Amino acid sequence: QVQLVESGGGLVQAGESLRLSCAMSGQNIRSYSVGWFRQAPGKERGFVAAISWTGSAISDDSEEGRFSVSRDNARNTVYLQINTLKPEDTAVYYCAATDRTGIHLLSAPNYKYWGQGTQVTVSS
Repeated sequence: QVQLVESGGGLVQAGESLRLSCAMSGQNIRSYSVGWFRQAPGKERGFVAAISWTGSAISDDSEEGRFSVSRDNARNTVYLQINTLKPEDTAVYYCAATDRTGIHLLSAPNYKYWGQGTQVTVSS
């Protein structure tokens, strides 16, 4: 049974950085593309960044490069680095896994497995 567990969230001040982790169990993460999504209260879940199983990374262009995603297949883990945090980044951050690549990584329905989410709260 595949499980994804996010960690690394918490309460931080605006301008600080944070690294979230997404650990997979039950399968080898090297076979999956992993995406990060976030959902703020009252808003829809939105795409943040993703890294394919080939190693190609994409991120939300509107965030001025503040988000970067990387993977460590030896640790069965994918990371999301968030720099220069803003109060509007406050949300629950989810990771998800799929065997798809490319543009399909932008859309949540294309993902098969989801984590339970980790809360990120940014104070001003």
